[in-house]
Amino acid sequence: MFAAKTPTPASAPAIPAPRVSDQLATLQGKLSLFFDQALLWVSQNSLQILIASVVAVIIVFALIGIKALGMRLCRGERVAADWRTIIGRVLAKTKFLFMVALAAQLVSGYAAAPATVAHTIRFLFVIAAALQAALWARELILGVIEHRATRGESDHHALGSAMGIIRLLVTIALFAIALILILDNLGVNVTGLVAGLGIGGIAIGLAAQGIFSDLFAALAILFDRPFRRGDSIRWDTTSGTVEEIGLKTTRVRALTGEQVIISNANLLNKELHNLARLDRRRIVQKLGVTYQTSPETCAAIPDMLRAIVEGHDKCTLVRCGMTGFGASSLDFELQFDVHSEVYDEVFKTQSLVLIAILRAFNGAEIAFAYPTQTSFTAAPDGTLVMPYADPAAFHPVGEPHPDEASPAGRA
Repeated sequence: MFAAKTPTPASAPAIPAPRVSDQLATLQGKLSLFFDQALLWVSQNSLQILIASVVAVIIVFALIGIKALGMRLCRGERVAADWRTIIGRVLAKTKFLFMVALAAQLVSGYAAAPATVAHTIRFLFVIAAALQAALWARELILGVIEHRATRGESDHHALGSAMGIIRLLVTIALFAIALILILDNLGVNVTGLVAGLGIGGIAIGLAAQGIFSDLFAALAILFDRPFRRGDSIRWDTTSGTVEEIGLKTTRVRALTGEQVIISNANLLNKELHNLARLDRRRIVQKLGVTYQTSPETCAAIPDMLRAIVEGHDKCTLVRCGMTGFGASSLDFELQFDVHSEVYDEVFKTQSLVLIAILRAFNGAEIAFAYPTQTSFTAAPDGTLVMPYADPAAFHPVGEPHPDEASPAGRA
């Protein structure tokens, strides 16, 4: 006996791929339909189309006039961008393609355009409007950033090279959003694209988080302006003048002459002292006089110091008085303000005040104290030997005793 053979299922017929000639034929048919509908529309609605065309031309010329106004506003542009210049830049970026697409979109309804023509006009308008909105938004954002960063500045040095990277980041972000909006309005599913851009952005952010942290710190310095180029600042044990604010680092010329380079993020995390905008500087000077100074003289010292300080221009006495009994001096403290923003002038005024104090103390025979030591020597029984309470208690060998040297002793 022979086993019956099971019939093998027939393989599914392969679907032939569309040929290029078929695709060209389909595209040609669509174009023929578009032109047929357009000719029929023109022949049946010639008056409406004429009126709509006139209105569209007027709209285009009006938009050209607005663009010319914007170019005039930003002509002769000042160094620091103001709101007039920003608005002029935005209007000057209006493109002719957007003007035509907007005019056609506005008058297409009145001209009763057929569905194919209306869809084509809407397609072009969506593309032109999205790209134009990205251009306007970019100029507006960059103008606001520049206005904010250079407010009160006499030049653009506060921005440095930051505007280049800011322009790049803003351009990429805005045109990516414009591309997504165009695809979404054209019926394309952009969910996967948005997810991919989000994941890519997260990956880039994690990989370059150090660079971005310093970049955003640089933007914070430009916007919040805790200091500017040329300001004198102090943090930790470093003091100096800001020479350059970069994208990643800030360069400071220290008082000792070397250039200190610190990252922007690290600098903003510190307690920073800006010494450039001081209208006054507080000087604290400690003085010490000897214990032999009389109480009456000590009571007169504050008035003496007040007269010296107030005798100098731009100086104001804050307080002065005796603060304690030191190890080798009677301690006084003098506090006064020098009203000047220039540190060299403050330093010179402080020197003049101290020299005047020295001159006044010498004239009043007030002695400044300095550390001294006195040694006391005692005998084994505790009797003080040195210094000598009784000069007659000791006399050098070979010298007559004081009592003997006196006439009474010789008697």
